[in-house]
Amino acid sequence: MIRLLIADDHFVVREGLKMVLSGMREVVIAGEATCGGEVLTAIRRRDINLVLLDISMPGVSGIELIKRIKSERPQLSILVLSMHGEAQLAAKALQIGASGYITKGRGADTLAEAIRKVASGLKYIDPDLAEKIIFDVRVPTESVQEQLTGREAQVLQMLHVGKTVTGIAHELALSPKTVSTHKIRIMQKLNCHNNAELLRYSTDGAMSAAF
Repeated sequence: MIRLLIADDHFVVREGLKMVLSGMREVVIAGEATCGGEVLTAIRRRDINLVLLDISMPGVSGIELIKRIKSERPQLSILVLSMHGEAQLAAKALQIGASGYITKGRGADTLAEAIRKVASGLKYIDPDLAEKIIFDVRVPTESVQEQLTGREAQVLQMLHVGKTVTGIAHELALSPKTVSTHKIRIMQKLNCHNNAELLRYSTDGAMSAAF
């Protein structure tokens, strides 16, 4: 039996996933989580053997959340279900402990296949990302700062001066979800796994090269 935790901060997405999963007799929905903190609480208190994880949720999210899950429950399988179809992000997630990575554009049959594979101890990579991960993920030739988009550089600067995701969202007239997505991409590009590393990166003088 697959005891699954659905981790996504969008109610409609969670309800849609439950409808899809209702057709899989071997799956039991063991819980739901809307932020990183709820994920960590659930894996400590509930009998869960697979986390279906949105990589960009409020609070602890993305690569850092995967690392914390694997630190507390090394044998727990994680299938990332993400809107981000970026090979580098997928490769990093798999490298630090995720068992699979699938984008939200995939159909119900593909999602079911991914869940079954990951639950059985195998790996699953979204078909559109598999070739990119093999051939396209490489050490970039340009400097890290040059990889940031204008918006990412702006968000990084605001994080550097101590502004919160919510504060940045209000100031830039964006949703907190969008700002969180920018933050995840910044951390991935700068190879920062948590907020402390991002702060160290900015205070070590790297920011001066960008602004």
